[in-house]
Amino acid sequence: MVAIMCEVLDLKVGQKVLEIGTGSGYHAAVCAEIVAPSDTDPNTWGHVYTIERIAELADFARKNLERTGYSNRVTVIIGDGTCGYAEAAPYDRILVTAASPRIPDPLVEQLKIGGKLVIPVGHIHYWQDLMLITKKGDKKIETKNLGSVAFVPLVGKYGWHESD
Repeated sequence: MVAIMCEVLDLKVGQKVLEIGTGSGYHAAVCAEIVAPSDTDPNTWGHVYTIERIAELADFARKNLERTGYSNRVTVIIGDGTCGYAEAAPYDRILVTAASPRIPDPLVEQLKIGGKLVIPVGHIHYWQDLMLITKKGDKKIETKNLGSVAFVPLVGKYGWHESD
């Protein structure tokens, strides 16, 4: 799934990426290796911002990323990923690694025109559809269904709630 999401996002050197759902930090590291390859001039590097709502998991990811040499290319944030991370917006690419009941408006708003967002959308406990959203204009998006997937729920203000 990591490879599929990276491929459909069409990641390139120099891009700014927002990941929602850090987990262990692995997916953020893969993205960083594409947008900020360690064997290229750091002046050409992009950056990955990754948000995790569970503090212990964010700390675990941060330590993994530091230990493996990615801390200068990945920033780990503790917070509600459904709200995005406006402080570093706009983003060239956004990826969401948990299933949402709908596409969160803040994520679309924080995407550059021409930018891409990949997110699983659908039922909380069963199948979802992996959606690729391309921002075509200020209020215009294009969506493409990439097929069925199964992800954990995206919890937050614009996602599922703890009680769901």
